[in-house]
Amino acid sequence: MICVIATVNLKEGKKDAYLAELRKIIPDVRKENGNIEYAPHIDLASGFPVQPPIRPDTVTIIEKWESLDALKKHMAAPHMGPYRQATKEIVQSMQVQVLSLA
Repeated sequence: MICVIATVNLKEGKKDAYLAELRKIIPDVRKENGNIEYAPHIDLASGFPVQPPIRPDTVTIIEKWESLDALKKHMAAPHMGPYRQATKEIVQSMQVQVLSLA
């Protein structure tokens, strides 16, 4: 199993607009062969001293895939192009971390 942590840093105040676009593709992503989980998350103030400051303009997408091949196919899926186009003006930067079980 492959786990992906995609951190999407947005332009200030654009989180709701971004989430609206992301939610449009979630049903299609979840239907992709090899998808186990795909969900957006936002920072939650926990009060734990080890937690860094809350990021109000960041969305973290946690994904799980059966294989690296399934993840690669997801990156080229037809619905990803329109999503990228719709969000390109509100995404400031993105980092993707791909992990496997230890």
